[in-house]
Amino acid sequence: MARPDINRSGEIEVFVRVVEAGSFSAAARALRMTPSAVSKLIARLEARLGARLVSRSTRKLLLTPEGAAFYESGLRILADMAAAEREAAAGAAPRGRLRVNTYVPFGVHRLIPLLPRFLERYPEISVDLVLTDSVIDLMAERADVAIRAGPLGESRLVARKLGQSPVVVVAAPSYLEPHGTPLTPADLDTHNRMGFGFVRHIDGWPFLDARGNAVMIPITGNAQVSDGEAMRLMTLAGAGISRLARWHVAADIAAGRLVPLLEDFNPGDEEATHAVYVGQGRHLPARVRAFLDFLAESVRLG
Repeated sequence: MARPDINRSGEIEVFVRVVEAGSFSAAARALRMTPSAVSKLIARLEARLGARLVSRSTRKLLLTPEGAAFYESGLRILADMAAAEREAAAGAAPRGRLRVNTYVPFGVHRLIPLLPRFLERYPEISVDLVLTDSVIDLMAERADVAIRAGPLGESRLVARKLGQSPVVVVAAPSYLEPHGTPLTPADLDTHNRMGFGFVRHIDGWPFLDARGNAVMIPITGNAQVSDGEAMRLMTLAGAGISRLARWHVAADIAAGRLVPLLEDFNPGDEEATHAVYVGQGRHLPARVRAFLDFLAESVRLG
């Protein structure tokens, strides 16, 4: 536990001002402090953290890797403190800019259709939405919430499960007509199996063989795509076979635009979707809490 005489927020504010001003002397002028007082405060902060934050070997102020990470964290902390004060003064009404990063299929098919209702409910919140299937650093991107599919790695972030869905192998009739329909996982060897251009948690498609044993079919094809929605569109166009969450392609299957394949060999695994955010043991801004509660209330992936 920190000693009560340590003004952590003051230290962070001075450090952030030093970085933004580019020197101790410029920060001292802006803060109405002496350069020596600023220098001593930064040295005391480094001693307490046990890490060098800035390099003093040149006239130009340079951040160490630890300093760059602390700067990003400091910006977020100061922003959250300001938000907490504004919310307390306004009765904690959800307000301000909400930065959301989501994987593309969820954004296109689930989140965007829901956002008008969310914004109508909370007119003082504005949404900054980014769609990408690439894994991001919430702190570096200054995102409030990231929505991701699949298993979560070890992290200090907090995850709230929004739902889960079975996974299905599909192809369009326009692909199956000239290439034939695979009847066993081994038949996939002669088919175009499309994959993603980013690292996945499994390097292949899992199936059960005729004896119920687990088998993994490698992903080899002539197309890689950046996100799940692009994969869906490629599959609809007849480019090959893909493996996607059933909720993502349920409407296409119902309409006959896509055909489920090898269902007798489906191992029954499911893909979970989580909302991930920074919040363990600290104040959660009202805008973030309102958004998380809205997602839990509104999203259906089963």
